[in-house]
Amino acid sequence: MFRVSPGPSSLPPGQVASRIKDIAQLQSSRDNQLVGYGLVIGLAGSGDSLRNSPFTEQSIRAMLENLGIATEGGSARAKNVAAVIVTANMPPYVQSGARIDIDVSSMGDATSLAGGTLIMTPLKAADGEIYAVGQGAVIVSGFTAKGQAEQLTQGVPTAGRVPNGAIVERSVKAEFDDQSTLTLQLRNPDFSTAIRIADAINDYTSQRFGMRVAGERDSRTVQIRRPKGVSAARFYAEIENLVVESDTPARVVIDERTGTIVIGNDVKISRVAISHGTLTVRITEAPRVVQPEPFSKGETAVEPFTAIDASRPDARVAVLDGPDLQTLVSGLNRLGVKPDGIIAILQGIKSAGALQADLVLQ
Repeated sequence: MFRVSPGPSSLPPGQVASRIKDIAQLQSSRDNQLVGYGLVIGLAGSGDSLRNSPFTEQSIRAMLENLGIATEGGSARAKNVAAVIVTANMPPYVQSGARIDIDVSSMGDATSLAGGTLIMTPLKAADGEIYAVGQGAVIVSGFTAKGQAEQLTQGVPTAGRVPNGAIVERSVKAEFDDQSTLTLQLRNPDFSTAIRIADAINDYTSQRFGMRVAGERDSRTVQIRRPKGVSAARFYAEIENLVVESDTPARVVIDERTGTIVIGNDVKISRVAISHGTLTVRITEAPRVVQPEPFSKGETAVEPFTAIDASRPDARVAVLDGPDLQTLVSGLNRLGVKPDGIIAILQGIKSAGALQADLVLQ
């Protein structure tokens, strides 16, 4: 049981108008992760070296024995086989016989999976049961070109994908139509968005069914009581296209590895003065050869000589005031710094207490 709000809320307008299906999902409709171990054959000499990957040789022997081929006493030296881990996500409500995509990743020392074919691989879930079987040609986007003195690698040639490569053998039991209560989970938790979703659903069901059926539970969850006389699938199809003004907290996301900076629309900066300049230190080694005087019986020597020059170009002081996103970005651009400099500036502004947003470092 849950409590349904008696009337609409008086929240200020949100940021972006979105459909309910775009900002929330049903709790019952979840994917199931599958994993399996298999072999990729048909590689052009780019497979596992069986000396460094003994499990590949064991897998080859086991596969041949299952096919009725005796391998006792023999030694396999094939370079066209690679041991791989196969992963897949099985969508909700999928039935037996449907096809799903699978990802293939090498677990040995194979250099490329290009041109290989994945042989029959059972895919299991966390409960240990087999839910799908994968097989097919592996599509690899990366490549490796190697010569005697240089090697070029683009992308990841040791990982690939098999579109529609797995056939579902067992479906996950899910009786969606028998549910009397539907639970919506927000992809980005926010109390204001959850309340607006509940209000939008109640406004619709009040006119359509004459009753209010939705109630917010927390910042992530909205529970809906299904009216009588309509199926769960048809009822959710009617409410998932309702438009709701979503809201998000002010946030700045920084990825220092790639230099990526993402600034939310509601981020504001109090009036501050910023000085930023890059310190450049140049060290030059120029050893000099010193010759002895004629007939002095001296030896030629090398005298070290080092020149150190320190400079701070483009040092400037700027006043930054960001009441909105456009003004903030324009102020940062006026400083004329690169992304790594902007990251340092934003961290300094946060430490000074002038950044009115959550700073997330990745």
